[in-house]
Amino acid sequence: MNKETATKNLDNLITKVEGARLRISEHHIVKIIGISKYSTSQDIKTLYEAGQRAFGENKVQDLKTKSEELEELPIEWHFVGTLQKNKINNLIDLNPTLIHSLDSLDLAIELNKKLEAKNKKLSALLQINSAYEESKSGVLPEVAVEVYKQILELCPNIILKGVMSIGAHVEDEKIIKESFKTTKKIYDELVPFGAKYCSMGMSSDFELAIACGSNMIRVGSTLFK
Repeated sequence: MNKETATKNLDNLITKVEGARLRISEHHIVKIIGISKYSTSQDIKTLYEAGQRAFGENKVQDLKTKSEELEELPIEWHFVGTLQKNKINNLIDLNPTLIHSLDSLDLAIELNKKLEAKNKKLSALLQINSAYEESKSGVLPEVAVEVYKQILELCPNIILKGVMSIGAHVEDEKIIKESFKTTKKIYDELVPFGAKYCSMGMSSDFELAIACGSNMIRVGSTLFK
């Protein structure tokens, strides 16, 4: 990807995000995470030079490789994939800005234990399976608030920053919208407990997610094409 393409992709995305957020409120801010899991370090660097600052990887090893290759750039790295317990120590050492995929109390307790041992803290989002899909990870909506509060109480080395969910994997926009609304309702309940981010929306549905209140989106193909 050359600089011209990167700039065009980013400009087009920002234009769409601006349109979607302004339909809610001029005060509604949306953070863009560029999902770079299928892209090269060079493409990430090109997009960084075009103005994109936050990037997400879904494998610990890929995050390690790319962050090392691009260590001269002050990139804001996010981990967006499923976190396996045997990879926790490796991820802690990489010190990502945010883990998007804390999908159970059990995983949180294990992560907290490893963080305590290393005397470190990490920020994370609680993943919610708001579409009730077997193929997706995350806590179910009806227990999400309770699990969030349990993590706050039991895991002092995890700094919970909000919630994340993936929209329903269907064609029907009404069903996708309902899954986003479910997550947003949970987020609103958790704002008094420090929730800052409601991360919803990917390349195919980020405008709909923003319309439902998302303030963080994760886009890959929209930027890296």
